[in-house]
Amino acid sequence: MSIDDSEEIVELAWLLREVLAKLYYGLNNPDYNYVLRSAPVGDHDTRHLHWYMVIIPKIATPAGFEIGSGIYINTVAPEESARFLRETEVTR
Repeated sequence: MSIDDSEEIVELAWLLREVLAKLYYGLNNPDYNYVLRSAPVGDHDTRHLHWYMVIIPKIATPAGFEIGSGIYINTVAPEESARFLRETEVTR
C-alpha cells in the first residue's frame, strides 16, 4: 500500500462516516444495508474493475410488488437525495 492509497482510505472513511451521520440525523437513525459492489463472478479477466458502495436506508415498508418480485422501487430522484444529504446538518 502506497502513501497515496492510505490517504484515499482515510478520505473514504471520512466520507462514509459523514454520509452515515447525515442519514442518522436526517432520517432519525434508520436501519440500512451497506453493500460493496465489485466485479461479477466470471469477470476475472477484465482489465479495469469498478468498485462502488451502496447504502440503502430502510425507510419504507415493502408492498406487493417488492414482496412478489424481490425488486425494490426507488421513489426518490437522485437529485432530491443529493440535496437532502447536502442540506442535512450533523450535530456532534
